[in-house]
Amino acid sequence: MKTSFWRKDIFTLVMIGCGLFVLLTVIAMLAYPGGTYTDPATRGYSFFENFFSELGLLRTHTGGSKTVSLALFIIAMLLSGAGMIAFFAAFPQFFRAARLNRDLSLFGSGLGILSGLCFLGVAVFPADVNMGLHKQFVLLAFRLFPAAVLCYVVVMFHEKDYPRGCAWELVVFLGFLLGYILLLELGPGLDTYPGMVIQAVGQKVIVYASIISLMIQSWGAIRQARKTLSYHSTGVSGDILLFCK
Repeated sequence: MKTSFWRKDIFTLVMIGCGLFVLLTVIAMLAYPGGTYTDPATRGYSFFENFFSELGLLRTHTGGSKTVSLALFIIAMLLSGAGMIAFFAAFPQFFRAARLNRDLSLFGSGLGILSGLCFLGVAVFPADVNMGLHKQFVLLAFRLFPAAVLCYVVVMFHEKDYPRGCAWELVVFLGFLLGYILLLELGPGLDTYPGMVIQAVGQKVIVYASIISLMIQSWGAIRQARKTLSYHSTGVSGDILLFCK
């Protein structure tokens, strides 16, 4: 019999981790001393000109120290990667009624866990230490993630007892992920200022969209777990699921 931790508490921890990710990255931006790839002399963090991963550089573009923003970025990325791994490890428990759902959810979770490991790799290999590995981890993470989400979109619509609102949220998020892949593959390059701005802003949009989606799905999982626990304890289903309806 599964413990309360595995049924719902783990999703609470994922939500806390997501909240800390947002808080830590915002503080890291405020602590960023300055410098962009095109103008190393700028001061402070520019939402439109700095890339998200620049928070994780070991040194500024002029060679200066940036210990605070670096440390906060690494902690935030470790939290996000670990949160993804925990979420996808626990999520298949809701989709066992049919063999298709069971198998597809396990496959999707495998992809999601690999994506989470790639986000950990982004933190471990800063762009100014090993740009090749850093870029490969980023690209692989954002190729595995939409595949995992697609699996769960199919599973959620096929699972009659899971709230449709959560499934539709994943559909919207999948659109964001596919749009970002198109931006990476077909979007403007970094050799022009407009192209750099579009890529930098697009990166931040997809990062925070991912965190928001993970929080929403974790909240939905908590509510679904409570509904399941209530059913088993009372013997009646009771439509108590208020979220994602």
